Amino acid sequence: METVTERDSPPMPVIEARGLNLTFSTADGPVHALKDVDLVIGKGDFVSFIGPSGCGKTTFLRCIAALEQPTGGSLTVNGMSPEAARQARAYGYVFQAAGLYPWRTIAGNIRLPLEIMGFARAEQDARIDRVLKLVDLDGFGKKFPWQLSGGMQQRASIARALAFDAEILLMDEPFGALDEIVRDRLNEELLKLWDQTGKTIGFVTHSIPEAVYLSTKIVVMSPRPGRITDVIESTLPRKRPLDIRDSAEFLAIAHRVREGLRAGHAYDE
Repeated sequence: METVTERDSPPMPVIEARGLNLTFSTADGPVHALKDVDLVIGKGDFVSFIGPSGCGKTTFLRCIAALEQPTGGSLTVNGMSPEAARQARAYGYVFQAAGLYPWRTIAGNIRLPLEIMGFARAEQDARIDRVLKLVDLDGFGKKFPWQLSGGMQQRASIARALAFDAEILLMDEPFGALDEIVRDRLNEELLKLWDQTGKTIGFVTHSIPEAVYLSTKIVVMSPRPGRITDVIESTLPRKRPLDIRDSAEFLAIAHRVREGLRAGHAYDE
């Protein structure tokens, strides 16, 4: 009789949500932020979450990071609870604002989580050098945040999240405040970084072109209570020049995202 070996078993999902619900209690009554969310994210996926403001995109990301507590259903990260995954340093988190301390240099900002985690000084230096090169900020470690452009500050924020080499990178609309030219460049650089590191990325955005350009999987969400209206597996090649956005394949995926957003408004509130 044949036995099922570990090699024959399907890989464990990196992130898995089943019937996930989250309801906030407020003075005006309950607010249903997430409702019956089912989603599986595999190792190495680049997953974008898109939907109208208040649809639960950021809330779902915060649940993964154990910054919010679901009120129903289940959620696992690397096969464990989000709280256990946080203690295991399973992810890095990049917020909408760079959040750099102005009194610390760029290298000092990247060093901070490494200091907290107790890495030896030599290891801190090696990791800082590596991630600065990854985000194309080599030579800027001694600069202060106020000496860098907004786009460079966001790259420094990404470097800080990468410094302790977590397998998962959670990004909450990190380029939303940047102009289109800078945003395009950072989109290109983020794809290169993802290709180089093989990390699993969860990315919140309001931009349809950004979601389609970056992702292997696009999760379309409805207005509150946040539901998933569509999960689109991208057919675009892994290597994506910016001009791929003019291709028929890209425009077809963008059309499906747009239709999913419209369908979300058809739900009864």
